[in-house]
Amino acid sequence: MIMKVYLTVEEVAKALRVPVATVRWLRQEGRFAPAIRVGRRLVWDEAELAAWMAQNREPAA
Repeated sequence: MIMKVYLTVEEVAKALRVPVATVRWLRQEGRFAPAIRVGRRLVWDEAELAAWMAQNREPAA
């Protein structure tokens, strides 16, 4: 079994170089990668986050 890597909101914000509030706002607006609820905590699958980033890449000029 391959273990997936899950990131907390703090880790996601750090990886994207944005404030935690930005991640929370994007999620609340429905404009962010889907989260997984584990108890009271939200985590993100690293692969799904990478896919979301690729999908939201701006086209080359």
